[in-house]
This record gives sequence, structure tokens and C-alpha cells, in this order.
Amino acid sequence: MILPFSMPEPSLIKTNGIELEVFQSGQGGTPIVLCHGWPELAYSWRYQIPALVKAGYHCIVPNQRGYGNSSKPNNVDAYDIIHLTNDQNGLLDALEIEKAIYVGHDWGSIMLWQHALINPKRIIGMANMSVPYSKRRPVDPIEFWESKLGEEHYIVNFNRQPNKAAISFEKNTKKVLTNIYRSNHWLKNNIDKFNDYSIIKSAEIDNKKGELILNEYDLDVFVNTFEKNGFIAPCNWYRNFSRNWKIMSNYREDFSMPCLMIYGKYDSVPKKNMDKIISNLETHTLDCGHWIQQEQPEKVNQILLNWLEKKIKPVL
Repeated sequence: MILPFSMPEPSLIKTNGIELEVFQSGQGGTPIVLCHGWPELAYSWRYQIPALVKAGYHCIVPNQRGYGNSSKPNNVDAYDIIHLTNDQNGLLDALEIEKAIYVGHDWGSIMLWQHALINPKRIIGMANMSVPYSKRRPVDPIEFWESKLGEEHYIVNFNRQPNKAAISFEKNTKKVLTNIYRSNHWLKNNIDKFNDYSIIKSAEIDNKKGELILNEYDLDVFVNTFEKNGFIAPCNWYRNFSRNWKIMSNYREDFSMPCLMIYGKYDSVPKKNMDKIISNLETHTLDCGHWIQQEQPEKVNQILLNWLEKKIKPVL
């Protein structure tokens, strides 16, 4: 039986004109900030926190802007990359920390790649999962994805039909999260379960591919939080891709810190060769889908701890 995990008691920390709900453990250790993605929570790092604290790290785990009990500004522009990365700067300032190690998954990774270019002096080293760094395209990313993937792709839909999907998600939050948090869809006994599931239809139809990765307790944690707070604010992160694309034209693509990348072999997010962009890069691929740190927690923890020992401790 898998016992429920108890997160540290959270506190609301003022940063960058808002408040972030932050879970901390291991105070006094080397600071490491864990940044979740969509539609995730700080709770997504429940398996990493004990292992990192045991190894001597001070885990700082925010519910990002728009999530949990953190602030949820109404203005869509309030979720652009400058606001998101300044949240990280302000969080360190509030905790009187000069710089930290950062770990991200999904949108947390996207944000951290940009954070490394905008605020490199605040980062000791960076480990990301699922989403690699993508060189800035010569065209608007939403226009590019619309031409390649169509108007019903969820990222395009979130931008072209603002809030439509987010509002629909709130009508049946448990179905949405049960449809999204799945893995093992590549196994032989799952590959023939064809249906017309797509993310934007998550509240309407059942995703029969694969298996739910969450136990009943964990699912309730996610469902209860998103039922309370909704999906509009989290989806606003996606609605800033074009704005972020313009902003990032002002920054040179240069990564000076040690970096770690962990892929899921069966993740739908495309892998990229980043060796020419990031000189100090270590890469791993695990036998899992998109929800890497929740699907393969022990392997993720071991990779993280080994990388921290080899690449980060020498530069502290």
C-alpha cells in the first residue's frame, strides 16, 4: 500500500507584487527550487523532496503564479516570462538567498530555460525534465504550431479561443485530470485502445489509452485544488508564447551553468540535441511518459543526486 505523502506546511511569501504559496523543507541546506508545470502543483515533487532534504538540500517548492493558493492576476500579460522569472528572483530575495539550484518539469522547464538567459547570476545549476530548450524561431510560435499541428492542437486552441477549454475543464475537473495523468500508453495491451481523445476535449470524453499514474489520494489532492482554483490562470501561461517570443529576442542564447536534461522515452514532447547550445550538459532518458518525476521517482532522484554531487558541489 502506498501511504499518502504529507507536504511541508506552506507559507505565503510576497514576491514581485504577488504572493506565492511555498512549501519548504531542509532549511539551512543548499537551496534548490523545484518548479512544476501544467496542470501540476508543488505536490508533483512529493517524491523528490524527502530525498533531496536527506542529501542536505533546502527544498523550496512553490505553487507557481496562478496555481494553488498563490496569487492569480486577471491580466493575461501578468503571466509572461518576465513576470514568471521575476517571481523566482523575488522568492530568493524574500528568503535572503543570492542564488539557487533550479529543477523544472514541463512549463517549469520552459520557464527555467528562459530564466537562465534572463537571470543567469541567480542560478547555480539547472535540471529540467520533458521540455528541452528550443532555439528561438524566426516566426511566431503560435503561427508555426497552427500551420504544423492545426487549430485544434491544445496550445493553439488556448490562444485562438481563449478560456474556452479552461472553462470546460472546470465542469468536470476529475475527468480532466484522470484523462491527462496517464502513462503506459505505449504498452502492447494499451496501443489498440483507439479513441478521439484530445486535451481540449478532456472534460467531454474518456482517454482510454494507458493507465492513471496517480493513486486515489494523490488524485484527490490535484482534483480538490483545481476544483477550488480553476484552470483559467494556469492556461494563461500558454497564452504568452507569442509575447515571450518577442521578449526573448532581447537575450543572447548562452547557458553558462551546469545543466541536466531528463527525457521520458515515450513523452509526446520532442527531444532535441542541445549539445551545441549548452556546453556543460548531461542528458538521460527514462522508460516512461510525460510525468517523469512522478512515474520514475527513484530513478529521477538518483540521477538528480548523482548530478548534484558531480556537477554542482564542486562549484558551490
